[in-house]
Amino acid sequence: MDVQHFKEALTKKRTEILGTGGIKPLQASMENNTRQGDMADQASGNNEVHIQLKLKQTDEKILQAIEEALTRIDKGTYGVCRDCGEMIAEARLNAIPWTRSCITCKEKQSS
Repeated sequence: MDVQHFKEALTKKRTEILGTGGIKPLQASMENNTRQGDMADQASGNNEVHIQLKLKQTDEKILQAIEEALTRIDKGTYGVCRDCGEMIAEARLNAIPWTRSCITCKEKQSS
């Protein structure tokens, strides 16, 4: 397995997330939502702020998972399922390079 390829993919995704977000876009949406308008406009603005907050939370979770994956690369344990100890399929790592579980264990968690 080409660990360097995954390290580059993880680093690229981290840069992408850090480059698109932060508190300023969310803060701007909240400030824009304080404008006067009818109830539908205000509800729509509240919805937008809520969606952006959820996206920011998701990005934070992915960033944490990316940092953990980079640590596993440094330790030499990258690509090993945390649940069963088996190797995670390269196809899964290509799709989600920060994953901690093989597809079998992830399916067991979901059911």
